Amino acid sequence: MTLFSKAGFMFGRLLVAGLAAAAAVVSTVGAPAAAGTAAAQRAAVVSQRWDEARLRALYGSENRSIRTEQRVVALTFNAAWNDRGLDTVLSVLDRHKAPATFFLTGDFADRNPDAVRRIAAAGHGLGNHSYSHPNFVDLNANERASEVLAANRAIRAASGAVPLPFFRFPYGETTPQHIADVNELGFADIEFTTDTNGYLGAAGAMTADKAVQRALDALRPGAILQMHIGTPNALSPVLDAEVLPRIIQAFQSRGYQITDLRDLISK
Repeated sequence: MTLFSKAGFMFGRLLVAGLAAAAAVVSTVGAPAAAGTAAAQRAAVVSQRWDEARLRALYGSENRSIRTEQRVVALTFNAAWNDRGLDTVLSVLDRHKAPATFFLTGDFADRNPDAVRRIAAAGHGLGNHSYSHPNFVDLNANERASEVLAANRAIRAASGAVPLPFFRFPYGETTPQHIADVNELGFADIEFTTDTNGYLGAAGAMTADKAVQRALDALRPGAILQMHIGTPNALSPVLDAEVLPRIIQAFQSRGYQITDLRDLISK
């Protein structure tokens, strides 16, 4: 981890110990956003510790990798189903002193507040993955805004921390207009270079070796790796938690450092 990444990672550990929360968002899922809500949300997001110019530089793009020539890679986890595997993931990240960004649905945060608090307390970044994980092409503009704002509210309430101004679209499905919409709310779209597909499990013909190989096949400076907490089937093993140590070790053995996505917009 670079010195800058270490600073961002340690700063994240302080969020739950005294960082002032942003103003509450009152929009609810499925209801039209109140007048001025988007402007108020954007003001709340960018008035925190972020460098607005650096945040704006990410607008207009789905950001599937970090713009760098350095041998760094970012670890990200989506969470929408359940918190199975989280303890293992947090333990592995702590052991390797590796930062990660967790993109949570608001529904997950409402159902698993203890899990969200553990993620924040460990110093990791909290991103927005919508409230109920719908396909955004099926929603109108007001419904899309409500999904984003309600998720931000739920994540903040569960964690006691200020979520990152990062949004990841459900299913990785983006359009230029949808990206512009979340940018207007004060969020940069952060997608991924590849997914391990560990969430598919044995039912989807996925194995530990295949998951690791998918991560390595996409390895390049600035790669963003997507993994998952939990599984759609509560009885399936959490493959991403199982292979995380192998992935980190494989990256490091190839001369890569784990970077913190917060470095993209830190002041």
